[in-house]
Amino acid sequence: MDNYQKISQNFWQGRKDSDTKERFWQYVQEASISDLNQENTKFNIANPKDNIALLGFSCDLGVSRNKGRVGAYEGSSSLRDNLKNLSLQKDINIYDFGNIICDSKSDNLIKSQIGLGHSISKLLNNNFFPIILGGGHETAYGHYLGIKDTKFVKKLGIINFDAHFDLRPLLENNQGTSGTPFRQIYLDRKEQNYEFKYLCLGIQESANTKSLFDYAKYTGTEYVLAKEFYLNKLENIISKLNKFLDKVDYIYLTICLDVFSQSVAPGVSAPQALGLMPDQVKVLLETIKNSQKIISLDIVELNPKYDIDNMTAKLGANLIYDLIQ
Repeated sequence: MDNYQKISQNFWQGRKDSDTKERFWQYVQEASISDLNQENTKFNIANPKDNIALLGFSCDLGVSRNKGRVGAYEGSSSLRDNLKNLSLQKDINIYDFGNIICDSKSDNLIKSQIGLGHSISKLLNNNFFPIILGGGHETAYGHYLGIKDTKFVKKLGIINFDAHFDLRPLLENNQGTSGTPFRQIYLDRKEQNYEFKYLCLGIQESANTKSLFDYAKYTGTEYVLAKEFYLNKLENIISKLNKFLDKVDYIYLTICLDVFSQSVAPGVSAPQALGLMPDQVKVLLETIKNSQKIISLDIVELNPKYDIDNMTAKLGANLIYDLIQ
């Protein structure tokens, strides 16, 4: 793939406290998607949950098309930097498969999304647990294209922590944006005669038009408003989440960092003054994790250009840490 780039050699370096492996960077091995095209003994795939695959999606063309604050192109690098020195408490295999690059000047978003999907399908079909480091939320459509070519596609559920439905209409010539991925997924699943099981947690009423709420209802999208978190309805939210989990066999989990309050996540494409707090989200993530149905994850919309003291990047990195730890 001409839009693929291996991670820079010796990128994974950091603080070292002893001769044993203790920090995230010490567990990471550099790898290439091409390694999955041949018979080799490089990977130990006895248990997929113990084989983490990091893959960056360097792209903010979708954000630009959606008239958001550009800068998410550098999100994957910032997430990696803030993962480096986290202390892991168990032995785990982590492979960094590099980045899919989308050059905004060449206007090749769909090509990059197809490349991302191709890579993710290879990882899933080789029993890896992919963690995609975005990138704008256009990452999600490419992510789905990868799941589409696996055994997980038919009984898939999508859980999205997000202030937005991202069900917006496509632009002229069917061009996607960071606001359209789940409409694109809905249309694709409808064409394939697959059920569209989509749960969105943290929706802001002020950030979604009436037509988007209407389209969410039309597509059968389930959602929880952000204000419900602040009305102490956590038991009701967990109950709704568990009912959704019971209806599907596999979960694609996507976390848009703009679901959080701007006070803890200023470095995003569309900051939210009244977004969620980390403890509110972490309780639900623990419920999802305990279902043992998650097959892949992405963290999106980190915009280092507007981050303050890496607050948002640290939050994203720690969410990844919690989910694999």
